[in-house]
Amino acid sequence: MDARKRWTLLAVLAALSVGMDQVTKRIAVGALQSTPPQSYLADLFRLQYAENQGAFLSLGADLPEQARSWLFTGAVGVLLAGMLSFALFSGRLKPLEVAGLALFVGGGFSNWIDRLLHGGMVIDFMNVGIGPLRSGVFNVADLFVIGGALLFALGLSSSRARHENCYYDSEATDRT
Repeated sequence: MDARKRWTLLAVLAALSVGMDQVTKRIAVGALQSTPPQSYLADLFRLQYAENQGAFLSLGADLPEQARSWLFTGAVGVLLAGMLSFALFSGRLKPLEVAGLALFVGGGFSNWIDRLLHGGMVIDFMNVGIGPLRSGVFNVADLFVIGGALLFALGLSSSRARHENCYYDSEATDRT
């Protein structure tokens, strides 16, 4: 994938991720912040306002404030910058891998923006589950991070499968 296409794909997908997440969070603040949870589809899906000090599904929320700040703002910022640099400058990445990294970085960056703007907190507002078996509260950025990781893994596995097929094809050609 040439550099211009890679940069364009990254910019468009990351910007869409950040934009969609930030817009839905603003809507959630306005519509959900002072209301009780709203249930849909026989309580399969809930909308409820939450401020999350931790990572995905509140992991690490009980860490001391300084540790959370260093980890979720400092270290995550460095990690996202590294992933973005890798996606921008690695000419070996296939389009699916670039798309996965763009969504992952966009979602991560949007939550990182929240931490900077809201004193280390991320706004969450969605919850899914059946009966007492429920997810934690999450947001659109979390969906982009998960979807991006899955796309990246799918891209890697399809690249590996193509490489292995080429290897076996060349072995068969060598024997004939």
